[in-house]
Amino acid sequence: MYKSLSALSAILLLAACAGDTAAPADQTSGSAESEATAHLLLPLPEATSPEITEEDLAVRIEALADDAFEGRGPGSETGEKAAEWIAAEMERIGLEPGGENGTWYQTVGMVEQSIDETSSSLTFSGGNSGRDFPTTLKEDSVIWTKHQDQTDISFQDSEMVFVGYGVVAPEYGWDDYAGLDVEGKTVVMLVNDPGFATEDPELFKGKAMTYYGRWTYKYEEAARQGATAAIVVHETAPAAYGWDVVANSWTGAQADLVRANGGADRALLEGWITVETARKLFAEADLDFEEMKFEARQRGFTPIDMGGLTARGEIHQTVTEATSRNVIGVLPGTEAPDEYMLFTAHWDHLGKKSEERTGAAGEDFYRDDIFNGAVDNATGSAALLDIAEAMAASEHPRSVLFLSVTLEESGLLGSAYYAENPTVPMNQIVAGINMDGMLPLGRSKDMVVVGYGASQLEDRLAAVLETQDRVIQPDPNPQAGYFYRSDHVSFAKEGVPMLYADGGQDLLEGGEAAGRAAAEVYTVQRYHKPMDEYSASWDLSGMVEDITALYTVGRDIADSADWPEWYDGNEFKAIREASLAEAGE
Repeated sequence: MYKSLSALSAILLLAACAGDTAAPADQTSGSAESEATAHLLLPLPEATSPEITEEDLAVRIEALADDAFEGRGPGSETGEKAAEWIAAEMERIGLEPGGENGTWYQTVGMVEQSIDETSSSLTFSGGNSGRDFPTTLKEDSVIWTKHQDQTDISFQDSEMVFVGYGVVAPEYGWDDYAGLDVEGKTVVMLVNDPGFATEDPELFKGKAMTYYGRWTYKYEEAARQGATAAIVVHETAPAAYGWDVVANSWTGAQADLVRANGGADRALLEGWITVETARKLFAEADLDFEEMKFEARQRGFTPIDMGGLTARGEIHQTVTEATSRNVIGVLPGTEAPDEYMLFTAHWDHLGKKSEERTGAAGEDFYRDDIFNGAVDNATGSAALLDIAEAMAASEHPRSVLFLSVTLEESGLLGSAYYAENPTVPMNQIVAGINMDGMLPLGRSKDMVVVGYGASQLEDRLAAVLETQDRVIQPDPNPQAGYFYRSDHVSFAKEGVPMLYADGGQDLLEGGEAAGRAAAEVYTVQRYHKPMDEYSASWDLSGMVEDITALYTVGRDIADSADWPEWYDGNEFKAIREASLAEAGE
């Protein structure tokens, strides 16, 4: 148990120690030598229990975060071995295969694109000085292309225009592209949405990010408008992560689903620039960046030409096709087998990036080039398996579907593929619970519901937490848009009521200050970095309570005839109603 704020931070820092990452041979069995598991990189646990325990979670988290899987990169030989390990665990604990052709898997066709950073470039020209402003990749800019059928892409003399937040939202009476033709132009946009900047609850959703604030939406909208290039200005507060996350997450090999049109409907170049780079560019165009930000948050904002600045870009890339896999296990129901309670977690992470060795002098002894993803998301994957084993200990009237998805880190692609190609109809999925990135902070007085105020699943969770003498805490950081940054949103878009609840921050030892400090340590020092490694020093007691609560909510739905609903006013309610009406026809 963490004793103080300083001790808490110290323990989280020590959690990266490589010496803690070896698989414990004395906790595993010789079953890896059997025919069924001989192909596994790591043996399965020798024995786990139908109870949700710290011991069971620890052995599963440690295995999935082991260096043997090299960061669980989807499509890589070692990464896909993690999916096989999860499938073998599902079989061991008593699930039935729910994938294609009686297997444990759903094949997800993917394209991997890697740009040559030595020959690719983004350069700005013109303005007051008339000179070139080349950007240094990863330091000033991060660029890529969604075009899958070209290895060499270039453009030049593309006029630049500042389009505010790059949002077209009729329901909010907002159009940053009004009266503007951006065909052939480079659009520059701010991250997040106007509600974040003003904190006006009447503007979008106030401080809480909407889908319009997501970088994914901004690039999609720029493409719909006909832009040649789409650039988002990074700022840490509205993005909810630092530039290092951008540099780590969107460089190196990037995955996407195979697109029928080869990505031809996207801009030629997409990317980010640092706010420091943006300030220099705006100054060259006789524009004050802070003043432009202020203008962009005003209703009626009109796009602003950037004073004769132009952009030119080159991307040289290798494109390879590969496959990854969603892993699917099922517990068939005894009375209503065609109705499903869903549990999801993503198994993938960022893989191995040899150029990403980081650390101050004297620290490299415990850092390497493997992005192990212990918190993100070996924890959620272990929770999925723990819940599955608990559910498998008894029969349930409804079926329970356990979905371990791939390519979450590439933009929720595995869950999106499943939602578009479901193995069971979406209107037969009663409800779902998603688990992603559980911090080992010890016990807390609360659980945080991301996207609070969405559905009746929150009422069920509140009732369960009451039995633990705990409460629901609405997302304390709604401006980060976490509801749109994990796999549950793929199912919500299809109308399925989804619950995404995270561990609490009001810790029994240290209170909210300790919880906030711990979250900050993780975000700054470990999130999407090689330091996200497992440590035997982790306190998993709070995680056990959280997972038990989620298990109880799901079990009670599987044992009932209830159909939880979205709350009135939720953007997904109409989709669900139409989906259920279609099922009843």
